[in-house]
Amino acid sequence: MIGREFNPETQRREPFLIAATRDLDEDFVYAKERRLVEEIKSSLELGRKVQVYAVYTQKRDVTHRLESILAKEGIRVAVLTTQVAPEEREAWYERQLRSGVQVVVGHPRLTQTGLDLLQFQDIFFYETGYSIYTLRQASRRSWRIGQRSNVNVKFFYYADTMQETCLRLMGKKLLVSLAMEGKFATDGLQAIDEGDDILMAMARELVTEKGIGESADAVWKRLVEKQAEVFGVRVVETSPSGLEAERPERNVPEVIIPPPAPIPALVTQLLMFGGSLESMPRRKASRRPSSGATTADQLGLFQS
Repeated sequence: MIGREFNPETQRREPFLIAATRDLDEDFVYAKERRLVEEIKSSLELGRKVQVYAVYTQKRDVTHRLESILAKEGIRVAVLTTQVAPEEREAWYERQLRSGVQVVVGHPRLTQTGLDLLQFQDIFFYETGYSIYTLRQASRRSWRIGQRSNVNVKFFYYADTMQETCLRLMGKKLLVSLAMEGKFATDGLQAIDEGDDILMAMARELVTEKGIGESADAVWKRLVEKQAEVFGVRVVETSPSGLEAERPERNVPEVIIPPPAPIPALVTQLLMFGGSLESMPRRKASRRPSSGATTADQLGLFQS
């Protein structure tokens, strides 16, 4: 661990060593790794191939360490890296399956979109990361159209550590993400979050248990009652008609607004086509001499 402090001689902030951590023994297989090996062996005994996800692939490459541990257990394993181009990854998986690979280890971002891993019915997250989008996409690679087997998704972490805190955070984010899409679930990764707020609990109760098809008044009434039970607030029922009756009357002078005059058809056409009254040519007066028509002339038209 490196810190920085101000050096008066150099007038600069210089780094200094706070503490040096000791590297763990690479030859020792730790508890989380042993549990992963046990779960993989159980899946292989059932004839199910496994996709393992890990997010540390650079300085502390966990993917190649898992490859080494699994290979020592006699498991045929391959590691997917960024050296395989996205358009070549589907063919890469097919080659690995033809060669008898049982487990593939890689970063979840490498398979989050565009791949259907129907042959890998079990997906194990050895590490999750912090992207809920990547987690959701990578966890659905086997649950695609054409899958005829049950798909198992498992997460591995050390209890009472930051890994559990991270997983709980991902569960909360997943719960909120599903709620925004109108989906509510109480199992899987989102079940790890126990601190459900009141609004989420009421919304889940209405959607998953009851309330479908009821009137809005009944739904809101039950919401108010539920809120009163949680916060200890006394609810006073007041009907909308009662509110109208209790509203005080005020002497407001009545104002009569005349209806707007109808717009002539010519003006409407001008407004429609962007013209103006000045741009319209004026109609020339008829030069035909007008002759007065009498009632007798008009009646003559209808006499046989």
